[in-house]
Amino acid sequence: MTSILGLSLTALLVAGFIWFLPILLILRSRKTNGAEKLFWILAVVFVSWFAWILYLLLAPLGERKGSEH
Repeated sequence: MTSILGLSLTALLVAGFIWFLPILLILRSRKTNGAEKLFWILAVVFVSWFAWILYLLLAPLGERKGSEH
């Protein structure tokens, strides 16, 4: 019984990390900042990985100020 419980806990932790991974990647990204970054994080929380894929394709939504990249 203990191994089944341990396996379930491990699976839950792995699933939680996979769910949280896009949020960490957005937080560490330099593509956006401020309110736009908050928007993308909320989109990931409420919409799922599809929002992260859109982030990779579309971010930044507007022109960044002070950047010559």
